[in-house]
Amino acid sequence: MKTRHFTLVMLVAVVALMATSCKKNKKAVETPKPTGEVLINEYCTGEQYQSNKDAFRATATGESMDRETAKKKARSNAQSELAKTISSTMKIVGDNYVNSTEFNNKEEVTETFQEMARTVVDQELRGAIEICEKLTQRENGTFVSYVAIELSGSKIADAYNSGLSQNEKLKADYNYEKFKDTFEKEMEKMANGK
Repeated sequence: MKTRHFTLVMLVAVVALMATSCKKNKKAVETPKPTGEVLINEYCTGEQYQSNKDAFRATATGESMDRETAKKKARSNAQSELAKTISSTMKIVGDNYVNSTEFNNKEEVTETFQEMARTVVDQELRGAIEICEKLTQRENGTFVSYVAIELSGSKIADAYNSGLSQNEKLKADYNYEKFKDTFEKEMEKMANGK
């Protein structure tokens, strides 16, 4: 009888313990809403607007009391971001390409690659296309322009190749296939977030 009574008491204790632990888990799952915070919906952002192995992309916003000025600011900010991304990628591509070759004066060749990257970025940026554009207006009348632009990776590589293949210093040693391979590897890394 004592064993039965003890077993019954233990069973009641276990059930009570389980019931209170289930209540605690429910409370832990329910998160109170933050006070004083508002969810922001940003346009022209997200995974589909990030650079990948095929294209360089950039997003930006611009604000102004004038509608067209807001749009121009957004476009200018996006172009600036795009230029930074392309320039840094091309610097890495140039460094990797030069280091994998047997140029006599690597420092001079590296400088030539970097100079070519600046020229290509300046020329090709004008051809960036808008892949997203949204315009909103706040209660105070301020316009906010959201924009995403892109440039084809192969277009950049082709323009870069065109400039490099015309360079007298590099003409004899320049290997487009090796350059393109280096470029594609770097684009793949960028797409994978490395």
